[in-house]
Amino acid sequence: MIKLENVASLDGKVTNLEVFCEESKYIDASGLLALPAVIDPHVHFRTPGMEYKEDWRTGARAAIRGGCTTVFDMPNTKPPTVTAALLAEKKALIDSQLAEADIALRYHLFFGADKAHLDEIAKVKQACIGIKVFMGCSTGNLVIDDDESLHAVFSIAAKEDMLVAVHAEDEHLIQQNKANFKDEMNYHAHSKIRNIEVATRAIEKAIALSRQYGTRLYVLHVSSAEEVALIKDAKRAGLSVYAETTPHHLFFDVSAYDTLGGRAVVNPPLRDKHHRDYLFTAIREKVIDTIGSDHAPHTLDEKIRPYGACPSGMPGIEFMLPMLLNAHHEGLLHLDEVVSLTSKRAREIFRLPHNPDWVLVDLDKTTAVIETLSKCCWTPYLGKTLRGWPVYTIINGRCYHVG
Repeated sequence: MIKLENVASLDGKVTNLEVFCEESKYIDASGLLALPAVIDPHVHFRTPGMEYKEDWRTGARAAIRGGCTTVFDMPNTKPPTVTAALLAEKKALIDSQLAEADIALRYHLFFGADKAHLDEIAKVKQACIGIKVFMGCSTGNLVIDDDESLHAVFSIAAKEDMLVAVHAEDEHLIQQNKANFKDEMNYHAHSKIRNIEVATRAIEKAIALSRQYGTRLYVLHVSSAEEVALIKDAKRAGLSVYAETTPHHLFFDVSAYDTLGGRAVVNPPLRDKHHRDYLFTAIREKVIDTIGSDHAPHTLDEKIRPYGACPSGMPGIEFMLPMLLNAHHEGLLHLDEVVSLTSKRAREIFRLPHNPDWVLVDLDKTTAVIETLSKCCWTPYLGKTLRGWPVYTIINGRCYHVG
């Protein structure tokens, strides 16, 4: 056993922790703060089919290093997770990789909505955390871009009491913008082609369907003031609509294209700087409920390709909590808001049972990001000096020294 003594927490309830370790010893945890372990409701660990970018061995190590003990993985793999059989196969593969890594990472899987397999949704009610709907294309070819299929998904979800998580970008408008785009095709074009209207048009439709069917709706990676306004109105109307944002939408803007190039290309895209202020305001007003890393690794060779050939997405599960703790020191977030974003609201929205997982952080540790445990070997946070880091991650009674 290992005993961590003199542990402080926000609510004062944790004073000592005894957990499994390879050897018996005491660790004085004076100066460390215990927070509920991070729940990351939005990752792409690329299994099956794209393990050269990431797998659950490397993804789990990166998660634990970032104080995260629970992840929700997305269905846009190869093949996509669109049938009960494919979901079961994916779970078996994940379990084998986690066993090999010797990390009992907690996980849940989203089920992919697919026009040809809508009859599979009810079969996986107990086996998935929710239904993922791509209203616009992203990595892979999962997309629901017709009204008939969207109505069917929201209707089935309401009947089965399943949550629908939407990638809210309107595919038809994306294609229209591409066809009409007259400027030079560079990385900055991404934020113009997938403009804010692309997002708001999709969110308006998703909220209308949530209202019509009474479906619980989770809007992924909210990126702009206009999206926030729509979600705020839906909440005021009493709808079961919830919002997630990401670290890259909080901490990067379109100026990142000049320094990061294709590494800054994400869906939905980065916005002008003033939208970041709106996102922090939305957190304070409890319009934004959660934060998901949208950990979406691609190789560096893929990301440095010219615009149109480089895939969208960036890795960052390791650095989500340090970025938020650093934002706390900058006066942008209260610690209780960090806890709400990273664990409390996700547990409520997704109806997760309590678990005894913790992350012990050193709020004053200041160090630069110099490397990543992700298989893709890069992160947009490289070189950033952050104040506030995980030191121990405790999952299911086991302690990992991570900092």
